[in-house]
Amino acid sequence: MIDKMLKELNLPSPLDITGEKITTKEEWENARKLVLNTMLENEYGYIPENPDNVSFEIKEFDERRYCAGKAYLAKVEATAELMGEIFTFPFTYVYPKKGNKHKTIVHINFRNNVPDEYMPTEEIIDNGFGCASFCYKDITSDDGDFTNGLAGIIYKNGERTLHSPGKIAMWAWAAMRVMDFLQTRDEVDKSSITVAGHSRLGKTALLTAAVDTRFSCAHSNCAGCSGDALNRGKINGNETIKHITNVFPYWFCEKYKEFADKDNETPFDQHFMHALIAPRKVHVASAEKDIWAAQPQQFLACVAANEVYNLYGIKGFVFSEEDYLNAGKFLNEGNIGFCYREGTHYFSRDDWHGLMDFLNK
Repeated sequence: MIDKMLKELNLPSPLDITGEKITTKEEWENARKLVLNTMLENEYGYIPENPDNVSFEIKEFDERRYCAGKAYLAKVEATAELMGEIFTFPFTYVYPKKGNKHKTIVHINFRNNVPDEYMPTEEIIDNGFGCASFCYKDITSDDGDFTNGLAGIIYKNGERTLHSPGKIAMWAWAAMRVMDFLQTRDEVDKSSITVAGHSRLGKTALLTAAVDTRFSCAHSNCAGCSGDALNRGKINGNETIKHITNVFPYWFCEKYKEFADKDNETPFDQHFMHALIAPRKVHVASAEKDIWAAQPQQFLACVAANEVYNLYGIKGFVFSEEDYLNAGKFLNEGNIGFCYREGTHYFSRDDWHGLMDFLNK
């Protein structure tokens, strides 16, 4: 059933990017930049340049009482120099007091609260993870204003070109700076750093890991259209490229508007993002009542990415026919995980526990 559903979508394959079928991991790694450029040129815009210099200052540090004394809390300020200007933004970093080097999650959040309704910090600590988080609006506003924050540095006159970065690319740039900080920390397991986000910030997490291979995993939570769900095969009630580029054009590059009403004709599809993260890990969370996100297309995007993981001789998305949109089960046995739960569009504790279970496999 699932293979038939996928075949009927007539998806483009990232393995065809050169015009000849890629059949080895070496060929894929040589062609990977072409796939990434396809997604940047057509959808997200090019990520801003890495800073000439970046530094970090811990402004506050709680070593006594945070999480009942089980964790340290640092409030950090990042300062980056790029394009001859200085940009600063705050983030928080919470990590367990005990244990060896710990796995860490970079959470791109809607707020700067710690804990937050989308981030159960103490449960994350109790499971042995550290968590660095920042509020996306501290980077640049979530609207069409390209004169503030990081956008104000990149766009000197506020005008955008066809392939210049949208807001998602700028939020991804900030997540990479948090990664820069984590690289300086002795207590961090550098081989296991995940980037996570919900909805538009789930799209951001996928882009971040696709561009920055230092991230071992991307967690995309209810990201849907232009994130973790295929464009093809949408039905009434699912968000489309036309809708998202009409309402949120500033998330993407200007070129992406050209694909409105062409969801079934794009020369790429969202499983290209999963493929770009291979052979690293991808984890997708989906919700039973989140019709807008197109749950079948979220599931099928995971299946479609298997062809790239197969080149590495490793498991991609492991599932059975009975697993298709079966709420309440973690499908975490491969390097692509899928958590389908009851409920609505939300970053829930179930999603966090599904992710942490996946990362501990």
